[in-house]
Amino acid sequence: MTVALRPATEADLMAVGALHQRSRVAAYSSFLPAEALAAPTPEEMGRYWVERLTWERADHRMTVAERDGRLVGFSYLGPDDAGDPATGLLNAIHLAPDERGRGTGRTLMVDALAAMRARGWSRAVLWVLRENLSARRFYERGGWAATGEERADRIGPALVPQLRYARKL
Repeated sequence: MTVALRPATEADLMAVGALHQRSRVAAYSSFLPAEALAAPTPEEMGRYWVERLTWERADHRMTVAERDGRLVGFSYLGPDDAGDPATGLLNAIHLAPDERGRGTGRTLMVDALAAMRARGWSRAVLWVLRENLSARRFYERGGWAATGEERADRIGPALVPQLRYARKL
């Protein structure tokens, strides 16, 4: 019943998309309207990951977590979106809804931070939805702190505020 991490393969990406969609609905439904979470579909989210990795494979890394051979989470990291060469960006950690609270998110975060250090980055950053208090607490327990930077992005028709977090590696 332990979690195993491994690099994602192209064969994983449709399942990653379906998990990503389930994770978003479970994590965001308390503060986003249903119409914001209705799209993309799990299949569209899978195609999104296929397309994204096609373009980002050279400098990004996706890791999947499996429990008893079942995909239960993933992380995705790459260079800082602001262009700082000493900084890596943790783009995502998503878990199957029934996997929350089992240590898998922490395992994925520790692995991602180690991968960032191995790439020579001295700082890590991420964006988290301002209203996602559970995720914010998760990252704060992991040594991350809000930087004061904010942005807004769309999830479906909803404009969603995000906060930037950072930590030393």
